[in-house]
Amino acid sequence: MSIRKKEKLDLELMSYTDIAYEIIKEDKKQYNTPNLFREVCKLLEMNDEEFESKIGDFFTALSTDKRFILIDSVNWDLKENHVVKVVVDEGEDDVVDESEESEIEDEEEMSIEDELEDLEDEYNDDDMDDLTEDEFEDLSIVDEKELEE
Repeated sequence: MSIRKKEKLDLELMSYTDIAYEIIKEDKKQYNTPNLFREVCKLLEMNDEEFESKIGDFFTALSTDKRFILIDSVNWDLKENHVVKVVVDEGEDDVVDESEESEIEDEEEMSIEDELEDLEDEYNDDDMDDLTEDEFEDLSIVDEKELEE
């Protein structure tokens, strides 16, 4: 059923983005934000004051809805109408000289080693030596049978 033939009560149960989706899908054309929201407002019989107060929220909703895509920073269209083309550039910019690569690896290894040394210093085994035997007196070894009881 056409979005423009639905009753106002049915439209009021829909979100603005759902109505916009149906409009773009039905008309098969792109809309800029104000024109698209005017179409939504026209269907919902909203006045100019409501249009002005809600257009910002409408734009935000379109921006976060994954069904829509902004074309040339102006017009909204449905993402399903567009194919995403991934281009892999195999230019010389991506080539790394082997000597540069080994220097980078050495720097990474050194920083990890430094971090490990810092951790070792921070959590030294000498801390366990500070504990007295009295602190371990109340501890006992328990087997699984005793745990079940």
